[in-house]
Amino acid sequence: MCGIVGYLGNRDIESVILVGLERLEYRGYDSCGIALVDEGKIKITKVTGRLQNLKDALEKHPLAGSVGIGHTRWATHGSVRKRNAHPFTDPGGQFAVVHNGIIENHTELRRELEAKGHKFVSQTDSEILPHLLASCYKGDLLSAVLSTVKRLKGSFALAVISRDEPDSLIGIRTGSPLVVGIGRKEFALASDPLALVGITQRMIALGNGEVVVIRAGRQPEVYDFSGQRLRPQSVPIEFRPKAVSKGRYRHFMRKEIFEQPKVIATNLERRIRNARISLGSAFRFYPEELEDFEHIIIQACGTSYHAGLVARYFIERFTGVHTEAEIASELIDRTSIFGKHDLMIAISQSGETADTLAALRAARRHSDLKVLSVVNVKRTSVDRESDSSIYIHAGPEIGVASTKAYTAELFALLVFAMELARLKGTMKPNELKDIKSALSCLPEQMAQMLRQDRRIRDIARQFQKRNSYLFLGRGINYPTALEGALKLKEISYVHATGYPAGEMKHGPISLIDSKTPVVVVAPRDSTYEKMNANIEEVAARGGQVIAVGTADDRELAKRSAAFIPIPEVPEYILPFLTVIPLQLLAYHTAVFRGCDVDKPRNLAKSVTVE
Repeated sequence: MCGIVGYLGNRDIESVILVGLERLEYRGYDSCGIALVDEGKIKITKVTGRLQNLKDALEKHPLAGSVGIGHTRWATHGSVRKRNAHPFTDPGGQFAVVHNGIIENHTELRRELEAKGHKFVSQTDSEILPHLLASCYKGDLLSAVLSTVKRLKGSFALAVISRDEPDSLIGIRTGSPLVVGIGRKEFALASDPLALVGITQRMIALGNGEVVVIRAGRQPEVYDFSGQRLRPQSVPIEFRPKAVSKGRYRHFMRKEIFEQPKVIATNLERRIRNARISLGSAFRFYPEELEDFEHIIIQACGTSYHAGLVARYFIERFTGVHTEAEIASELIDRTSIFGKHDLMIAISQSGETADTLAALRAARRHSDLKVLSVVNVKRTSVDRESDSSIYIHAGPEIGVASTKAYTAELFALLVFAMELARLKGTMKPNELKDIKSALSCLPEQMAQMLRQDRRIRDIARQFQKRNSYLFLGRGINYPTALEGALKLKEISYVHATGYPAGEMKHGPISLIDSKTPVVVVAPRDSTYEKMNANIEEVAARGGQVIAVGTADDRELAKRSAAFIPIPEVPEYILPFLTVIPLQLLAYHTAVFRGCDVDKPRNLAKSVTVE
C-alpha cells in the first residue's frame, strides 16, 4: 500500500517528488523519505509521520541532484521508526531503492547476505533490495536489476537509482502497480497516475514482470525479466490538476461527497443514450454470452463489497439469476464453487486491490468462468485480467474513505443488471423505460440530500461523544447500514456495527441502552412494516434512534431522536440516497472529534498486499 515516486528531468527534483508524494500520501503515512543523486553521492532524508515532517526537514537542509526517488510508507514489516523508513541504500552507498509490496523470501535472502558480511539496520523486507543489487552489480545497472529480481518472491514495485549512473532511473513491477510518466524531456515513475498529473502528459502502465529503464535524453525502454525488449504503447493521462485539488473544500472526503450528483449525471450521459443502454467500449461480452450465465458471483472488499451486496439485489430482482456476494479474501480458497456457466464480477475502485485480484486469479486457475470487472482506474491489473470491464468514471478519489466511487459502482452495477434483464427478457420495455426515467431524476435527488448538510452536522454535534453505534437495515437497505457503520469507524474511530435488523434480537439487542445511538435506514419500501417493529424494539430498550426515512413519515420522525428525510423513490433508487446522510454523519462526527478525515490512522486507500 506504500506510494513510490521517481523523477528524471530538468525541474527542481525535490519539489516534483514532494508533489508526487503528496498525491500518494493516501497510500500510507507512517513515514516518508527522498533520495537524490548529487555529485557522485546518494543523499537521503527520511522521517517518521506525515509528509509535512519531510517538507520541514528539507526546508532546513535542501537536497539537489540529477535524479531522485521518494516514498510514503504504510508499515508492514517493521514498526513505525525512522530506521524502517524508505529509501534504503546498501552499505557502500551505491544504490537507493524504494519499494511497495512484500518480499516473501526476504528472511532467506537476508541470512544469505549476512553470511557474506552484509550489515542491516532495519526490520524491513525492503532493505535486502539495495544489498542484492550491490552483490549483483558488475558495471551495468540493468543487468544487476535483472539478476536481482529473478531472486525475489512476492509482490513488488521498485524504483532504483545509482550514484554510478546519475542519469538513469529504473522501475520494476510484479504485482504492485507502477506507471511510467512521459513528458517533454522529463520522465517519472509512480504507484498511481494521480502523481503524474501536471508533470507528464502520457504514461505507460507496466505489466507484471516488466522493467523500465529511463535515461536522460532518451525514450524509456521496457524489458521483461529475461531481458527481452518490449514495446508498450503510451496513453494520455486523463486527469487534470484541478481534479486532484481540494479546491474550496476543507477535506477531499467532503469534496468527493459533494461531487456525487455530478458523477451520476456524467454516467447517465455515458450509459443511457437515446433510451438505449451503453456499457462502454471495454464491455466486450456478446449478448449470447450474457444470456448463458446461470450463476453470478460478486467479489470485492470493504466499501466495494457493500456495493456488491446491493448489486446482488439488483441482479436477482431484475433478472432472476442466482447471485452471491462474497468478501474477496474469504473467496480465495473456495475455488470448488465455480462452474462453467458462471460469471464473476470483481469490484475494485483502484483496480489493484490485492485480495480482489487474488480471488480473480484463483478462480481463473480452477475454472473456465468469465470475469467482469467494475473499476475506476483503467489499465489496472483487475481491468487487464478480466474478460470485460465497466468503468465507473468517478474521477480521482483521494479521500481514504470511499464515497463517490461507491455510488458510481452502484450505478454501473444497476445499469449492468438492466442490460442483462433486457437480454434475458425478464423485464418488459415499459419497465426499463420507467427505470430510466427514475434515474434521470437521481442527480437532483442526490443534490437534495446534500442540502441537508447542516441538519446532519447538528445531529453529529449532538452525538459526537458517543463511542458505540448500531446501524440497522433490511433488504436493499442492509448494505447501506454496513456502509454507514464502516464510514463512521473508518474516520471517527467510533465502534460501529451494521446488522440486518431482523438479526438484532438474536444478540445485538443486548448492546442497546440510553447511551447507544441506533441508526436505522427505514424508508417506505417492501420491508417497511418489519423495520417498524424493529424500531419499536429499540425504543422499548431506551435506544436513541437516528432515522433515515421517507420525508412525510411523521410517525417515524416522532419516534426518533433525530430524523433525516429522503424523497419517496422506487426501491432500487434508495441506496443512492440513503447512503449520503450516513457519509455526512461520519464526516461531521470525525471533524467534531478532531480526527484526520482524509488520512485515518492505520488505513491506506489502496490495499495492494494480502
